[in-house]
Amino acid sequence: QVQLVESGGGLVQAGGSLRLSCAASGDTNCISVLGWHRQAPGKERELVAFITSGGVTYYADSVKDRSTISRDIAKNIMFLQMNGLKPEDTAIYYCKAACMVEGKDYWGQGTQVTVSS
Repeated sequence: QVQLVESGGGLVQAGGSLRLSCAASGDTNCISVLGWHRQAPGKERELVAFITSGGVTYYADSVKDRSTISRDIAKNIMFLQMNGLKPEDTAIYYCKAACMVEGKDYWGQGTQVTVSS
């Protein structure tokens, strides 16, 4: 079992920045990929970015060049630095951990990001 707790969301003006954190606990050794997804009102949940255990990163086009995903392996914390925030970035941001050995995905409870214009 893996537990994920997100933090760092909030209300920010357009053009501002936020740093989201995802703290993992439990059987963290099984985690092969950590990622951020988001869900805006009335829309489907979408992938924002992920980072593998080997340090490979991926960003959705919508946040590419404005975001940086990183991971402190020793502390089991993942970060998403988002700059140049836009109103369309408003959503609940969820942390997801993929545990390949178990064939399971784990989700956090989400953190709200609201960008005002």
